[in-house]
Amino acid sequence: MPAIAKVTKEMIVDAAFEIAKEMGAENITARTVSQKLGCSTQPVLYHFKTIEDVRIAAHKKASEFHVNYVTNLSGKYERPMLEVGMRHIQLAIEEKNLFRFLFHSNYNTGVSLSEWLTAENFDSLISILKKQAKVDNRQAYNIFFQIYLVTHGIASLLADNAMVYDEAYCIKILSNAYFGAMCLLKEGNL
Repeated sequence: MPAIAKVTKEMIVDAAFEIAKEMGAENITARTVSQKLGCSTQPVLYHFKTIEDVRIAAHKKASEFHVNYVTNLSGKYERPMLEVGMRHIQLAIEEKNLFRFLFHSNYNTGVSLSEWLTAENFDSLISILKKQAKVDNRQAYNIFFQIYLVTHGIASLLADNAMVYDEAYCIKILSNAYFGAMCLLKEGNL
């Protein structure tokens, strides 16, 4: 007789992550996770005290996915930071449910936007921006913050179906935000 497959904590988080992508985070329940894994609800509730804990773990996995997604640069755009912004926007288009889970839910509470943007996740982006713009660390963070607010606004509108995607328009807006921030920096206003 073959051994019974053991359901691990990682398998549960992976299943919850997939449910968030496919159906939205509100559909992460002990039942949907167990159905995805082909098991009873018992292993889900054995590894996690509550289904809320499963959602929190899935959100952490989604955050890691997001950072990897936006920093996986291919050289498609003329400037690395433009590509980072466009990848954030593309995530909102391609993975609407996951984007909403990441940014339109209450699972990233306790961390302010400035704390999140200065976290070690973004050190590689700040490095790229420092080289691209020929600025110091503080200036790079200020530029990045300005660009991110514009980028995230566009991405949020797209994820909520409140805007129609137009790549050329998005590139123009992100470029304007970058060059505007650079201009403000030169004037001493950023």
